[in-house]
Amino acid sequence: MITELPVSEKIDIKKLGRLFDNMSESYKLFWFRAIVDLAYAGKDVLTYDELINEMIASGWYMVSEYKLNLGPSDTMEKMILLAFEKFGIKSSENKKNIIEALKNNADLELLKMKKTLTLNVPYRLQAPYLDNLKGKDWNRGQKDVAKLINNHNGLIYRFKEIDSLDSIIVVSDDFMEYIHENYEIVSGWIRYKMIEYLQKRNPSVPGIIYKIDPPQARKLEHAIRYWKEVIQETEIRDIYCDVPLNGVPISIDHFIPWSYVAHDELWNLTPTTRNINSSKSNNLPNWGKYADKMCELQYRAISISHNNQKIEKLFNDCLNEYVNDPNIRNILYEKEQNKNDFINHLKDIIEPVYISAKNLGFNEWQVKNE
Repeated sequence: MITELPVSEKIDIKKLGRLFDNMSESYKLFWFRAIVDLAYAGKDVLTYDELINEMIASGWYMVSEYKLNLGPSDTMEKMILLAFEKFGIKSSENKKNIIEALKNNADLELLKMKKTLTLNVPYRLQAPYLDNLKGKDWNRGQKDVAKLINNHNGLIYRFKEIDSLDSIIVVSDDFMEYIHENYEIVSGWIRYKMIEYLQKRNPSVPGIIYKIDPPQARKLEHAIRYWKEVIQETEIRDIYCDVPLNGVPISIDHFIPWSYVAHDELWNLTPTTRNINSSKSNNLPNWGKYADKMCELQYRAISISHNNQKIEKLFNDCLNEYVNDPNIRNILYEKEQNKNDFINHLKDIIEPVYISAKNLGFNEWQVKNE
């Protein structure tokens, strides 16, 4: 984890390192991250609207996909939720398409939120560089504050024009050079600060470090081979729609969505059809309808592995790959148990995680027409 910035003869690193002091909302992190990413792409002249669209797209997955809380009254979070609910953008949509959907969007509520965001963040971010600005100076109009800031030396950027969302900043040559020479390190430092911020506001959420960026494809080859072999050995029915999985292309479902648990632990994996997996998406399955079925299927598969060397080997491969908690390994997998004990132990593991995900805002789901 990168906790310090690289030294520079042209950039005041001490001041740069203080950008995120005294944060009550997340916007400074996203504003600076947007500047860094666009500067690295070669853009040194940036509009407020362009930067805010980049900010929304950067925070999109944290809020819409992973349900993270950015703050009790965070403007960034409100904008992302508004766009998610009104514009039909998928929670897992790629960043480029999110930005395209936001460009020139004339929704009045979104524009109002964007303008609210411009009132402080473009000016306050550089506060560590502005020793001469006192309390009353910040209360002037945006154009006057921009002029006062432009009189300072060593800035990250200066203001070229102030005109609401069409306002323009120009990134300094020294900072452009610094970013091109140190982009990976600076990005890692921002990531570290983002994780610190998010952990404070989401103390019960696992895997924050994996929820900064877009969802990545997960490697479940061992689980797929294991379940395919179990299905070949005996008839296995889908826990959600009760159809046989034998001879059907299967997907591996995270019973509690990966977007909450951020892991591939074996106790949370179950086979299903591709259509059902797509329909369920990152929702929580109805506990009353599906929890018992899921636990019983897990027990049945393990019981089969005890009497089949090939399946037992595949099961052990899954243990090595997907069971990382030694306590869970001991409780569930290290010794043979009767069905009731296994199901009760598995429920004790799953249910608190399920409840926590539900409290965070993950929606409950069940197969239609049930």
